[in-house]
Amino acid sequence: MVLRRGSRRRGQALVEFALILPVFLLIIFGIIDAGRLIFTYNTIASSARNAARVAIVNQSTVGTTTCDTTSATAWPTGCAIFSGINLDVQNADVAISYRTPSDTADCTVLSIGCLAVVTVTGHYQPLTPIIGQIIGPVTLSSTSKVPIERVCSNPPPAPLANC
Repeated sequence: MVLRRGSRRRGQALVEFALILPVFLLIIFGIIDAGRLIFTYNTIASSARNAARVAIVNQSTVGTTTCDTTSATAWPTGCAIFSGINLDVQNADVAISYRTPSDTADCTVLSIGCLAVVTVTGHYQPLTPIIGQIIGPVTLSSTSKVPIERVCSNPPPAPLANC
């Protein structure tokens, strides 16, 4: 039996491919997981912005669980949940408060300049098992602070009818 020189090279390429393939796949799936992490953070930040926008207009801490901005009972938490629905954002993941313009204390009486502060928290779990074991689940949080330009209610639990 005579071995030709080219047949040994094909076997070498197969061994090199087998050694490189796991590393290559880990890099590819790592890029996909990084993209999902960025998507999760952007969705959480968008949810906080949407809820803060409703919070400065409605100034209510109670209402419906939807984000119907045509209704006077639009609830900032409902808007955060609606914006983050693909991440399963829940009521417990959204914190709304009204702070003084200097952001040092709570606004007991709402006035122009008080800040609506909305914090939304989300959870991310990598798909790739190896990366998931390395970094584990990640908790992401985004806060949006928007000043109130028009006062609708005092104290903030319920909006006035004309808001």
